[in-house]
Amino acid sequence: MRRIVRVLRSPFALLAIFGPGLITADAGNDAGGITTYAVAGASFGLALLWVLPLITISLVVVQEACARMGAATGKGLAALIRERFGVRWTLVVMACFVVATLGQTLAEFAGIAAAGELFGVDRVVAVPSAAVFVFALIVYGDYRLVERVFVLMTVFYLAYVVTAFAATKDWGPVMLASITPRIELDRGYLFLLITLVGTTVTSYMQFFVQSSVVEKGVTMKRFGRTRLDVVLSSIFADVIAFFIILTTAETLYAAGIKIETAEDAARALAPLVGEHAKLLFGLGLMGASLLAASVLPLSGSFAVAEAFGFEAGISRRFSEAPVFMTLYAALIAIGAAIVLVPGLPLISAILASQFLEGVLLPVVLVFVAILSTDRRLLGQHANGRIGAVVQWTTALALGTLSIVLLFVTVFSGST
Repeated sequence: MRRIVRVLRSPFALLAIFGPGLITADAGNDAGGITTYAVAGASFGLALLWVLPLITISLVVVQEACARMGAATGKGLAALIRERFGVRWTLVVMACFVVATLGQTLAEFAGIAAAGELFGVDRVVAVPSAAVFVFALIVYGDYRLVERVFVLMTVFYLAYVVTAFAATKDWGPVMLASITPRIELDRGYLFLLITLVGTTVTSYMQFFVQSSVVEKGVTMKRFGRTRLDVVLSSIFADVIAFFIILTTAETLYAAGIKIETAEDAARALAPLVGEHAKLLFGLGLMGASLLAASVLPLSGSFAVAEAFGFEAGISRRFSEAPVFMTLYAALIAIGAAIVLVPGLPLISAILASQFLEGVLLPVVLVFVAILSTDRRLLGQHANGRIGAVVQWTTALALGTLSIVLLFVTVFSGST
């Protein structure tokens, strides 16, 4: 406890603790996240704010469990699933994960295309260029250095915080909306509710954070700092989500502006930077999309290779890790190619990918819940009774919510 207090008192010590948790959370606030949160606020005002506190609890619990499993076992999530459940169930999980990862990768290139259009660059130029850049960055470049640059670029999220305070005149309704659950039997509302879950607690974040902890060589003796990193980063990511929804609610929703293009979304920052809103939003969206476009396919390829015992590594030649390199290239190529389809609405494509993640997410969460409570695997580091209840409640509640809302959405769409 004293160590935590000392860390929190020193800003430099606080920055030093950030690692896998911050990178994971920051990549989570990607094109899909920015778009979903912005559309939620612009479409329904404050009505969806109540979801964020609940999602934050879910995100903290699941991320901490995955990080702890990595520190306790020295193995990634995919490897643990294969060892505990066998190849058949691993195939099911990996199939869901790859589909979700492809959808997320598509969203990142859609974000790049949308950002490019803000600067007058056609998607036919922006998307292939970004795809080549991302692939070369991982295979030939210094990814860690550029990753830090991308993370710094995403400080534009703070613009939403400042704008929200400038645009919000009465905080009473905001606080009330944050703690008052509200369900509307509206197709768009239900669609966005599932999408909010899918964009905040994503499948790849669980695989990525656990693999990152293993890669850094974190053990349970040193896990305290990593736990703090994961918890604070998850909370920070969702605080940013809160302010994105609030900003667009107080600016776009109040003005009756719907988000159909990136330019519409950029208008939310006009109260802060005026005519430079397009520039600020475009740079932030581009940085966030490039970061996630680098992390997502890489995380997916590593997970599949780990799950089935294939060689993996960005420093390896194609002949040494053919499955890993092929899958990595395929995820980038297919995601970018779909975005290049003429007339594809970029905002709709991004939202659809996050909705798909929300539908597939429960599959991964159930396996995380089982593994994190397995004392044969984790011994004294397994979830205790309270932790087990929280973990299972999180997984089952999110799974049930996604399934029920999916059926309600389909039903409402057919009436």
